[in-house]
Amino acid sequence: MATLKGQNFRVITEIGSSVTCIAASTNCVITLQNNTEDAATKDDVGMAAKPVTVSKSWQVQVDSLDVSDTAALLTAIKNKTPFTLIWDEVSTTDNQTRVFNTVARQGLAFLSDGSFTFNDRENSTKQITFTGTGAIEAADGSAQTTVYSPVSYTKGQFVRFFLGSDNSAAPTKVIAAAKQLTLHVSLSLENATTKDTTGEWEIQEPTTLNYDISTNALIRSGETITATVQAQTVADVESVYEAGTPVKWKIANVSGANNRTASSTIVSGSVVLQTLTLNGPNRANADYSAQFAGYGEYTVSA
Repeated sequence: MATLKGQNFRVITEIGSSVTCIAASTNCVITLQNNTEDAATKDDVGMAAKPVTVSKSWQVQVDSLDVSDTAALLTAIKNKTPFTLIWDEVSTTDNQTRVFNTVARQGLAFLSDGSFTFNDRENSTKQITFTGTGAIEAADGSAQTTVYSPVSYTKGQFVRFFLGSDNSAAPTKVIAAAKQLTLHVSLSLENATTKDTTGEWEIQEPTTLNYDISTNALIRSGETITATVQAQTVADVESVYEAGTPVKWKIANVSGANNRTASSTIVSGSVVLQTLTLNGPNRANADYSAQFAGYGEYTVSA
C-alpha cells in the first residue's frame, strides 16, 4: 500500500476569484471538534459522565516559511468577512495543484489569528489560524485546478520596525541592532448559533480585532547612520515607555546603509509600549525585548 506523504496535503484559500495554495507551508493541522456536555442527572446510577454532542466546530492551522503575502493576509483579517477554505491532496508543480481527492473538504472560515515573524538572517515565518463558521462539506470539482503560488522567501534583515516619538510624528527611527520582529493579529469570534440555525455546526461572528508587536535587539550605542536615517536605541524606547502614550509605527522593507532606509511600507498604525525588558547576562550580549499593544486599527499598504 502506498503511503501519502504530508507534502501532498495542502490548504487552499478562495477569496473572490482568487484561488491560492498557501505557499511554502511546512505543516497544516485540521481539527474537527464535537463539542459535548455532560447529560448525566441525579436520576442516573453511579458517577459516570454521559457526554452528548451539542455542537460541531472546526479549525485549521498552517505554518509557512513564506511571508510575502503578509499584507494580503492582514487585509483578510481586517475585513472581518469569511471566505472559502479548502483542503485537498495536491500534485504536479511544487505540489500546489488540486486533484479533488475524496478527502477534499471545504467550508467558510474566518482568518482569526496570524503571527508573522521576520528573523535576522534566517527564513521568516508565519503561523496562521482559520476558524470555521458553519458546516464543512465535500469539495466541489471534477478536474484539476492549478492554484500555484510562487514562493518568495523574505529574509528578516530586509524588513524592519520603525517608531515615531509620539502619535503625531511619522515613524522614522528604525529599531537598532534588531534580532527579531513578530507581528501578531487576532480576530475575536463569538458563537452566534441560535435555535434558528440549521444543523449542529457553530456559526461564528467577529467581535474585536487586536494586534501586538514584539521585538528583540542588542543594547549598544552609536546607532545613528545619517541625519535622516536615525536609529531607535534602548534609550529612545525607554522614553516611549516613560511617556506611556501611543506612538506611530510601521513595518517596512528596507535598503541602504545597514538596511535601515525604509522603502515600501507593509503595515502601519499606532501602538502603546506595554512591556520593556532589559537583559544583561554574564559573558554574553546584553539585549532588550519590547512588547507593543496595538492602538486602534492598522493600515495595510497596497
